Amino acid sequence: MQIHRLWTTSICTVPRLAVVSGAAGRELDREVVRLALPALLALVAEPLFLLADSAVVGRLGTVPLAALGVAAAALATVASVCVFLAYATTASVARSLGAGDLAGALRRGLDGMWLAAGIGMVAAVAGQPFARAAVRALGGSGATLEGATAYLRIGLLGLPGMLVVLAATGVLRGLQDTRTPLVVGLGAAIANTGLNIVLVHPVGLGLRGSAIGTAVVQVAMATVLSVPVVRAASARGVSWRPHAAGVGAVGRAGVPLLLRTVTLRAAMLLTTWVAARTPGGEPALAGHQIASTAFGLLAMALDALAIAAQALVGRWLGAGREDQARAVTARMLVWGARGGAALGVLTLALSPVLGPVFSSDPQVRHQLAAAMAVVALLQPLAGVVFVLDGVLIGAGDGPYLARAGLVTLAVYAPLALLVHARGGGLVALWLAFGAFLLARAVTLVVRWRQDAWVRTGA
Repeated sequence: MQIHRLWTTSICTVPRLAVVSGAAGRELDREVVRLALPALLALVAEPLFLLADSAVVGRLGTVPLAALGVAAAALATVASVCVFLAYATTASVARSLGAGDLAGALRRGLDGMWLAAGIGMVAAVAGQPFARAAVRALGGSGATLEGATAYLRIGLLGLPGMLVVLAATGVLRGLQDTRTPLVVGLGAAIANTGLNIVLVHPVGLGLRGSAIGTAVVQVAMATVLSVPVVRAASARGVSWRPHAAGVGAVGRAGVPLLLRTVTLRAAMLLTTWVAARTPGGEPALAGHQIASTAFGLLAMALDALAIAAQALVGRWLGAGREDQARAVTARMLVWGARGGAALGVLTLALSPVLGPVFSSDPQVRHQLAAAMAVVALLQPLAGVVFVLDGVLIGAGDGPYLARAGLVTLAVYAPLALLVHARGGGLVALWLAFGAFLLARAVTLVVRWRQDAWVRTGA
């Protein structure tokens, strides 16, 4: 199996870099690209699911498309909150791999996947009675409410697959393999498109057909990603059955990362809440939506660097190489700052054409141009923040990240509310969000310059 061969080649090679300069520095750069580029493409592939669903469902009419948007937002929120399943397994698996304990790495990875399956099954069942209330809370009403509720209830059945995909992806990243998730993700996007077309139109299931197709593909994707991990575990005598102690350990390690993610989501939701109440009215909110989407797309590129940092730092700390972990971090910070600067320049260059592409309203264009200028200026800072966040996740420093998340949210919330109270506009709001990023950078840099995060061994 081609995927299995790719995976075996990736995990069986742990290069030993002496110093990160000269030829060794160039070797590290190549390794960063090897990990980060497939991770970036895989992240870009994820929105293809919703894009394909939207294209297929859009032919049914406006109401089904609106229902899809509301239900998809609910499912995406669950997925974003549960991303800790990927981060926790990446760090623990990379550490064990670096320590030369491949069997232990696989055991920890399987425990993370079992935890994901358990959370997914509980949420799939427990969420059914609350599906309608969740849709209503997200703004669904009338025919949209009925359609979105039906979609969400079916979509919840695919939640175990969705969460296992997160965990299995984290396992493979920890094993220094970001290519397999990319191959599987692209294949799943293609399969999802074909299955949804058949179920929605020829079969005639409509919106429900789209939900069924996506849920089936998510479960299939989880199965395909699980096969190489289970096969490798069996080959090394590692039982694939769940171990309560191991699953509990992964869960405890994931709780701080869950809290960290919740603080980030809370900051983004607060930003949208304030944007909806700025003096600019609907044009300001429309401009904010476009700017926020652009910021999210830029974050994908920087998040690919964070994923590489998680895998590399976790591996070197597991190998007991504190010097290499620090050297890799320094090199990755250069990548983050330069990558952020490049994205900022690109954003500034493209901002004049974004307005006409997304809106014909001159007020929306004006609001968007001002907001995008701030978004562009924030990118170098965002690059540093994303890399250091990945470094500390790879080091297993989740408790600190959780505390830092609470601190930065406490700093940002009064600023965002002050913008609202003083009637500030979109630029003031994005500048306040820049203060949030700066607060994150301060907490992360302070930690990086200390020794507490450097804990070696599996």
